[in-house]
Amino acid sequence: MAASNTWINTKLPSSCSSSSPFKELGSSSTNPTTSITLKKRSNTNSNTISCSLQTLHFPKHYQQPQSTNTKTATTTPTKENKSPPSSDTTKQQQVTPQRWNLLQKAASMALDIAEKALVSHERQHPLPKTADPKFQIAGNFAPVPEHPVQHSLPVAGKIPKCIEGVYVRNGANPLYEPAAGHHFFDGDGMVHAIRFKDGSVSYASRFTETERLVQEKALGKPVFPKAIGELHGHSGIARLLLFYARGLFGLVDGSHGMGVANAGLVYFNNHLLAMSEDDLPYHVRVTPNGDLKTVGRYNFNGQLKSTMIAHPKVDPVNGDMYALSYDVVQKPYLKYFKFNSDGVKSPDVEIPLSEPTMMHDFAITERFVVVPDQQVVFKLSEMIRGGSPVVYDKEKVSRFGVLDKNASDASGMRWIEAPECFCFHLWNAWEEPENDEIVVIGSCMTPADSIFNECDESLKSVLSEIRLNLKTGKSTRRPIINGDSDQQVNLEAGMVNRNKLGRKTQFAYLALAEPWPKVSGFAKVDLFSGEVKKYLYGEQRFGGEPLFLPRDPNSEREDDGYILTFVHDEKEWKSELQIVNAMNLKLEASIKLPSRVPYGFHGTFIHSKDLRKQA
Repeated sequence: MAASNTWINTKLPSSCSSSSPFKELGSSSTNPTTSITLKKRSNTNSNTISCSLQTLHFPKHYQQPQSTNTKTATTTPTKENKSPPSSDTTKQQQVTPQRWNLLQKAASMALDIAEKALVSHERQHPLPKTADPKFQIAGNFAPVPEHPVQHSLPVAGKIPKCIEGVYVRNGANPLYEPAAGHHFFDGDGMVHAIRFKDGSVSYASRFTETERLVQEKALGKPVFPKAIGELHGHSGIARLLLFYARGLFGLVDGSHGMGVANAGLVYFNNHLLAMSEDDLPYHVRVTPNGDLKTVGRYNFNGQLKSTMIAHPKVDPVNGDMYALSYDVVQKPYLKYFKFNSDGVKSPDVEIPLSEPTMMHDFAITERFVVVPDQQVVFKLSEMIRGGSPVVYDKEKVSRFGVLDKNASDASGMRWIEAPECFCFHLWNAWEEPENDEIVVIGSCMTPADSIFNECDESLKSVLSEIRLNLKTGKSTRRPIINGDSDQQVNLEAGMVNRNKLGRKTQFAYLALAEPWPKVSGFAKVDLFSGEVKKYLYGEQRFGGEPLFLPRDPNSEREDDGYILTFVHDEKEWKSELQIVNAMNLKLEASIKLPSRVPYGFHGTFIHSKDLRKQA
């Protein structure tokens, strides 16, 4: 589909010859293709696409024939991997025009013409900033091509001896240039890996080869609607119908998931998993030389049959992993489950909700899971009225559910109201038995839906302490940083010491999300006193989520460790990885990177001893 390259006006420094970041990806300036994605879920019925916005049924008589070019991933059980010896992933299917019959080719041409007309119509109307590529993927939010592993990177300073392994960070990186609406969250998943080995450092970045990306690459163009940037109003309905029609004729196959895997990363049971809440995780392997390879869509040896949110929690004491799955179409809208340290899944616990709610994150304590049921909900009927299906419901009262980690059903769940509280992320939670309270640490956002819908009011993200009293059923909330202080800043994206997750923690390390949505540094916040210590990247230098890496898990000091963070210089148009001492916020080392690293989402660190046990 032809589209003018002026649709994206990415601001690059004058030293860059490219007027569009997609030229780095090899797209033509005269005939760039469009970028379209849809949040999707898998289903055991191969004739059903169970997605986050609509359930589409493929007729059996017109299922696309399986390609001979398939990719199956399996895991051989070892002493470290005690999961049942069955297939981890479903086959990746490639739908190629070369295998289409005459009817399919004719249908493809007709649907391309219809889509072109739809794009032409959409361009006659201005897009909100939350769906306009000129804002959503401008500057260093713009994508980059893959970068094969490069070794012996230049290092300034000294890398601490305890840093041996790989730091991996996820992010949204659209392969194809958008021709219509695009939200930053819509991009294809790309993992960036910094490998530390014997004093040497390497870097690589690779797309996570999701089912949808494999199909789009095989077709040479994007074919999936974007869940946030495009699926709103009547145009969103038209895009769903176009996608349904392509599926009807076997031009695409969404029955094996359509997620983007661009948000979270977790290393669990010897598997590095890339996740977004719209699909199963994807297993990504770090190769011996520090490169990355997608193994495939991962269902925990056939145990996981629904989506999983991008922020599962691994208990640092027992090694179990806890997770949620939400559905925006049909009940149950929310499920809870866990995996023991060997990767064996518990039965689903269905949590009754009256309407589908966005559940991006949750928290754990020693005994409980804490589930936010907040005011950002999904109302698909809003699309019929011309709006977005992601809605702030002012009539709803936010609340938190407290459920025993080992519960077999939701009958013992306690719901405690917390009015006007929307936390996109929860940093930690712990129990205070002497008060019959659970303390939840999160960043409360207002307006709650401003990430998804354009709003005149400036976004505020206030680090807050929320106390849930299990005896009275009441809650209290206070800003951790004094609201009258000039220290009050937007804090988003970060973590506590993960060795203390679910336990009382003194410090949190959070991104200084200013000027929003850029990150000018990070803050070390004392959660008890409210004291804030800032580390700023410098003029025209911005980064993302700070990762806290403990120096020694047995250290007496909770802040004994290092902060790893990507930093991009917008003046020089170069990126680096910085290593900062978490105790005194002094720069220990910086690694110059061979490629620009776009601003992204969440990451983790895998120690070398764990890398040797990868599945």
